[in-house]
Amino acid sequence: MSDSFIPISQPSIGARERELVLDALDSGWVSSIGKYIDEFEAAFARYCGTEFALTVSNGTTGLHLALVTLGIGPGDEVIIPDLTFVATANAVAYTGATPVLADVDNDTLCIDPASVESLVTDRTKAIMPVHLYGHPADMDALTTIARARGIAIIEDAAEAHGAEYKGRRVGGLSQCGVFSFYGNKVVTTGEGGMLTTNDHSFYKRAKRLRDHAMTPERRYFHDERGFNYRMTNLQAALGVAQMERIDDFLTRRAEIMAWYKSAIPSSENIRLNRVKNWASSAFWMVCLEVDGFDEPRRDDFMDKLKQRGIDSRPYFCTMSSMPMYRQEPLPVAARKARTGLNLPSFFDLTQKEVARIGEAVNELLSDAGQR
Repeated sequence: MSDSFIPISQPSIGARERELVLDALDSGWVSSIGKYIDEFEAAFARYCGTEFALTVSNGTTGLHLALVTLGIGPGDEVIIPDLTFVATANAVAYTGATPVLADVDNDTLCIDPASVESLVTDRTKAIMPVHLYGHPADMDALTTIARARGIAIIEDAAEAHGAEYKGRRVGGLSQCGVFSFYGNKVVTTGEGGMLTTNDHSFYKRAKRLRDHAMTPERRYFHDERGFNYRMTNLQAALGVAQMERIDDFLTRRAEIMAWYKSAIPSSENIRLNRVKNWASSAFWMVCLEVDGFDEPRRDDFMDKLKQRGIDSRPYFCTMSSMPMYRQEPLPVAARKARTGLNLPSFFDLTQKEVARIGEAVNELLSDAGQR
């Protein structure tokens, strides 16, 4: 690609990140023990407003670890949104439990509490809302459902670092939250993840299971099956440096969103991210929805953007469309998956580049008869 190509995402790695990673290298502590593990966990817990945070190897293993820590397994059901990345469903399936698919809200794209309530059975052990594309789910409504039935909530906050629900940061709104630090996330460690919780018993058990369930009384003795879901000190060093910049990351993402809303005027049939008045979005991805699109038209639109040097990506496929989780489509999730797309959003994106993207989007929509 030429120098003018605008990618969908790229990490922002600076001098401070290099300094701390090199310090971790020089220390010799390059595996899962080292000062940066402790520093990263402490910084992340403070940021989310939780008592505890636990580093893990990635967001998917974090979801699996959270489910196993809660004792979820074969015969159990976990309600998840139909519109999400496949890791949400896979983590449930890894335990032997059944992922039960709920529809999503038309505005937030997050799990619809009304759909959740209709799906609860005696086998339901947890609800796993996803704060999709950086917007928090309606946690009060979900908490009401869960508390009435003794059901756990695990927040899949993989995409929502710093997002807020009624003034509280995600990850601290339920029994536990799970974050991803993949290279395209708001905060990155390349690969990696984090569990957050205020439950000391949950934290202790998750920490033990994360490290092969080694007994504290006797080294290298294991009285149950555990996992190797640890993060390295090198990754944590990168995470510590990134956490020093998280406020700047989020401020810039909000600024980029404002640039987009100026560059691409919304209308009855053309919409960018919508944010509820009770939410503060992390704007992990810029979302564009056009009512006149179907999947072929959406994909053709994306191809034409790429010809102009602008990357994009479709919304996630629904879980119900995949062979291992196939069922009848859920109307809102299916429609969104067929028609929605994401536009570039990353820290170093400039206002001039957003204006260029907006110009291309508006011209292509006009050519397609959507303007």
